[in-house]
Amino acid sequence: MDLSQLETFLAVIEERGFSRAANRLHRTQPAISHTIRRLEDEVGEPLFERTSREGTLTAAGELLRDYAERLLRLRGEATSALEELRSLERGRLHLAANEYTCLYLLPVLDEFRRLCPHICVLVQRALASRIPDRLIDRSVELGMVTFQPNDPQLQAIGVYTDSVIFIVNPRHPLARQKKVALQQLGAESFIAHNVVSPLRRRVIDLFEQHKTPLNMNVELPSLEAIKRFVAMGNGVALVPGLTVQQELARGELVQVQVSELKIERQLLLVHRSHGSLSYAAQAFLKVIRSMAQDRGRPFSYRVSDPKS
Repeated sequence: MDLSQLETFLAVIEERGFSRAANRLHRTQPAISHTIRRLEDEVGEPLFERTSREGTLTAAGELLRDYAERLLRLRGEATSALEELRSLERGRLHLAANEYTCLYLLPVLDEFRRLCPHICVLVQRALASRIPDRLIDRSVELGMVTFQPNDPQLQAIGVYTDSVIFIVNPRHPLARQKKVALQQLGAESFIAHNVVSPLRRRVIDLFEQHKTPLNMNVELPSLEAIKRFVAMGNGVALVPGLTVQQELARGELVQVQVSELKIERQLLLVHRSHGSLSYAAQAFLKVIRSMAQDRGRPFSYRVSDPKS
């Protein structure tokens, strides 16, 4: 049986007859009768008393009416739910990011929540190297990384350009200088991130190129810990600028320009290149595009070729 048969069945009950049901449904009476006969054949029981002109139900008809009403109500609820999904009155957005890239998401999520307050947002913390796999196995819909995934199944969008900066606490002797040379940092004690990454390798290579010692005397497991430790007066650090905006604004840390330090990272928002994005994800991308247009650099919206 299908829902159209059940709809016809209920129309006969509500209109108390086949001819009136035919008028309501804009069909002929023979067509209504044929539909009911097919439904009875599938059920294996008569649904109406044939001696009654007003569509009196049999015991089987009474039983089926309750189920038919429930099924049609569910269809109505499903239709309404889908419409709410399209209009962003409900839905879920599932993203993956690490400690660093999550900081980019915060202002975007702030704007997204203002525009789409009914969408449930879940940001799952994950190692950047594992985010492509989570996208492919559909554990998440969007992911934030700092490298171009080498997989044609994934589409990357450049959304933010971040620079590595040199930070010290306000009481450090270098805090009073506007710019220093890299060679001046050879005697400094650096607080480093103990997670192996391409960025760490680039910093080490830069110091080697300039024949300058890089003394990483303390290594900590998070960028938050590094910031706090430097602010307490323990050494100096090289960190992504995105991670220290608030501390610099409050004067808890000071940025000192380093002439030879020109390391940038592109933050990428990644999604599956095949298949459709949810309405919530489409709305999220629209917010990112608008922020890039309104604010300009370092925000951006550059779609990469998945084949390149």
